[in-house]
Amino acid sequence: MDQIPFITDEFIASHTDFKKLIEALKKGFADGSVETPMRHHHDYPNPEESVDSTLLLMPSWEAGTDIGIKIVSVNPNNGKYDLPSIQGTYLYMDGHKGMVKAILDAKALTAKRTAATSALAASYLAKKDASSILILGTGALSMNLIRAHCDIRPIKKVFVWGRNFKKAALISQGFDQKQYEVIPVKDYFDVLSEVDIISCATLSKKPLVLGKYLKKGQHLDLVGAYKKDMREADDKAVSKSVVFLDTYQGGLKESGDIVIPIQNGILKEADIKADLFALCSGSHKGRQSDNEITFFKSVGHASEDLIGARYYYGQWKDNDLKI
Repeated sequence: MDQIPFITDEFIASHTDFKKLIEALKKGFADGSVETPMRHHHDYPNPEESVDSTLLLMPSWEAGTDIGIKIVSVNPNNGKYDLPSIQGTYLYMDGHKGMVKAILDAKALTAKRTAATSALAASYLAKKDASSILILGTGALSMNLIRAHCDIRPIKKVFVWGRNFKKAALISQGFDQKQYEVIPVKDYFDVLSEVDIISCATLSKKPLVLGKYLKKGQHLDLVGAYKKDMREADDKAVSKSVVFLDTYQGGLKESGDIVIPIQNGILKEADIKADLFALCSGSHKGRQSDNEITFFKSVGHASEDLIGARYYYGQWKDNDLKI
């Protein structure tokens, strides 16, 4: 029996073409051939931290082709140990005979597919001439969000904010400033009303984006706040926006950015215009005018992991790697 390849974060990071990954995700959402049950979400006590941790199990498959499952732990206080809050592993399996084809380090897989999914949504929802973006959050996802969004829109200025300004400054140093300028900011409200796209990737329980500062034509991209008591935008932001989800399956149930406004009577399920399945299949066109404020909430979908794993397994085979 051949040894199962382990596809590392380093391999994934160095073999990502966001345009190709975005196109693969677009095709997957458009044809709907990947089946995905509701993910398992289990909060469990973490006594040393006095805050719950979370175990996530995310299966997905395409009949006769491939199967995958991501196993993730989320530990919100890991920052103080200089560890990522989200850690995980992905098992990529043959859909016919069931054997494991590869094991992928899920950190980079998740970051790349999440950023690519955000950019995919923005390709329908952000203005075509969007030239500036504000990134809120300095975790593993932030640099990927910058690269993915800049691949689908003519971004010239990127502003980065985090609670730790030094981290924002380090992110800005990781880019060649010739294509677009990456600028760390100490107070994001200085630019919140000026940028074309606002992308949030945080674990905040208090809204960071306040609707009273939003202007016509902006696109709001929310990819953090994965629990019902977390949110990155307030009710005013919701009420001013045209709302879209990655999927109805998870979006209506898992994040405070949607659950809380529904509970408050600010948002009704019928008000949500479409999800990525509708956008990518062409049944909804996305942004209708340059005056709309568009609001995209992503909680992640296991089909994105499977499509991502398929993409990186293909990269691994194309490179004829030996283990």
